[in-house]
Amino acid sequence: MTTWTAADIPDQHRRTAVVTGTGGLGFETALALARAGADVIIAGRNAEKGTDAVARIRENAARGHVRFERLDLASLQSVADFGERLRRERESLDLLVNNAGVMVPPRRLETADGFELQLGTNYLGHFALTGHLLPLLRKGRDARVVTVSSVAARSGAIAFDDLNAHKSYRPMPVYSQSKLACLMFAFELQRRSDARGWGLSSMAAHPGVARTDLLHNAPGRWSAHGLARSVLWFLFQPVAQGALPTLFAATAPDAEGGGYYGPDGLSETRGFPAVAKIPPQALNAGASARLWGISEQLTEIAF
Repeated sequence: MTTWTAADIPDQHRRTAVVTGTGGLGFETALALARAGADVIIAGRNAEKGTDAVARIRENAARGHVRFERLDLASLQSVADFGERLRRERESLDLLVNNAGVMVPPRRLETADGFELQLGTNYLGHFALTGHLLPLLRKGRDARVVTVSSVAARSGAIAFDDLNAHKSYRPMPVYSQSKLACLMFAFELQRRSDARGWGLSSMAAHPGVARTDLLHNAPGRWSAHGLARSVLWFLFQPVAQGALPTLFAATAPDAEGGGYYGPDGLSETRGFPAVAKIPPQALNAGASARLWGISEQLTEIAF
């Protein structure tokens, strides 16, 4: 597993995948899956970026099929509409990659439903999306849900008394909370699948420190975070390399439900896919169950 690459992805013909996010890790994940023969639905809020991503994937992946669907994770209505469209047209789904995200906007912003933007997009939107697609996933073959976390989850804490950062907004701690929530969700989803016989495998992955545009998009290219991303680019591994842990979790026969995967080098910041170290706070089953219950109330989604 120490030198696992996209060339090791098993044949993905007759498998359908939904990947959220049209750029960066989402694009590289969708591209690799399409090259392996999968039918890929790449989902994002920007139709222009989505159309461009589809065109570039089609140029480089002759084996698979790819199309774009609009999905705004910062709107529960958009998530519900996306789920309804897929349920109307499909009987099953084999893979869901909960990847898209926003990182450290300098001031507190809200989703269409009044959630703090990072929690709402990175976590609650994907929580709701998984709930809407669960009926299809339960009918999938070797169905998997891969939720992308971050090394930032190590310092994360769930502020149950201020989940949406109304009292205090600090960009990085709030981002870390959202990515810890993603990790806890992945583990809790596996526990509930096992207990209720849903028949799916839920994994988490993180890209290490990858050369995406997250730090250019939300805080801005000229912010301290954005300048670090630009000037210190050599500290960030290529995006395609950062996508490998997600692809391993999504496709490798050795990937296990309830597993967590990340790069194997330099404190998990770069390298090839390997089992990642789980932050202790992510292993608190009681807190995970509590977060799940709150998430069902906030999103009005019952699994």
